[in-house]
Amino acid sequence: MSHPLHFDLPAPDICAWRAGNTGTEGVWQFDSGQPGRHVLISALIHGNELCGAWALKGLLEAGLRPQAGRLTLAFCNLAAFDRFDAANHDAARFVDEDMNRQWSDERMEAAGSLERRRCAALRPFVASADWLLDLHSMHEPSAPLLLTGLQPRNLDLARAMAAPEHVVIDAGHKDGTRMRDYGRFGLPDETAGDSRSLLVECGFHGDPASRTVAQDQCLRFLQAAGVMNAAELDRLLPGWRLPDATRQWALQVTEPVVAKSERFRFSEAFTGLEVIAKAGTVIGDNDGQPVTTPYDDCVLVMPSTRQARAGVTVVRFATRRPL
Repeated sequence: MSHPLHFDLPAPDICAWRAGNTGTEGVWQFDSGQPGRHVLISALIHGNELCGAWALKGLLEAGLRPQAGRLTLAFCNLAAFDRFDAANHDAARFVDEDMNRQWSDERMEAAGSLERRRCAALRPFVASADWLLDLHSMHEPSAPLLLTGLQPRNLDLARAMAAPEHVVIDAGHKDGTRMRDYGRFGLPDETAGDSRSLLVECGFHGDPASRTVAQDQCLRFLQAAGVMNAAELDRLLPGWRLPDATRQWALQVTEPVVAKSERFRFSEAFTGLEVIAKAGTVIGDNDGQPVTTPYDDCVLVMPSTRQARAGVTVVRFATRRPL
């Protein structure tokens, strides 16, 4: 049984920013009137992942406007966020189903859940965006992770952003498509044009440091996208820029471990980014079947049993190399 973790990050009051200015609740868009990219930053894909909502609120309160191109800011799963209770925060992850598994046209058009209907409402903004930064946080305390998908163009962007230290190259989840892989974001480099998409896991949901990471990632992303220059960002957002990572690691996910049931258990209290030296080391039990590492120096990416049930990824195995 997972024990509750202390939740120290309060829920932000976003009432003043709830309506948006686009006709779609929670979505703000600002056009510079100058040529440039359409950049989208999204938060609250999961209602208990507060760090991104804090960052978007900060951008709006600062009066930030793009100097080139367009900027869209989206508070995504507001219905789940409305259920947030720090004492039972997992219950606010979604209302009907995980919003970050519904990003295919077939699921959105089926519209069988609140999350699918909300994805459909957000789809025009995602489809028209050139660059996407999707802000998330984690079930367990862990160092921040930047997820690039499989496309080299996103790995290049992660390197240009120079933080955080750990960059994950992965194909997503078996149980559905993430926003950062929707449409042309999921296409190979040769057919994707200028599109870029990153998903950042900013740390544990309830850790105030996750808000600090989300703010820093927004600043770096806006600068890299060319919609804002460094001087204007630092003027509007004092204290948001963190030091660059002293080094960056590329973690290439080779396979997920998918739970057979809610009875999945790890052999130790892993928190993520552990490097398991020897192939064949037992790290867990999947309904009576031992789970072993497939190769030497295997990195554990985001181990967690908090959402464990049949079909859910509970950890990913990865190799590691300098970025």
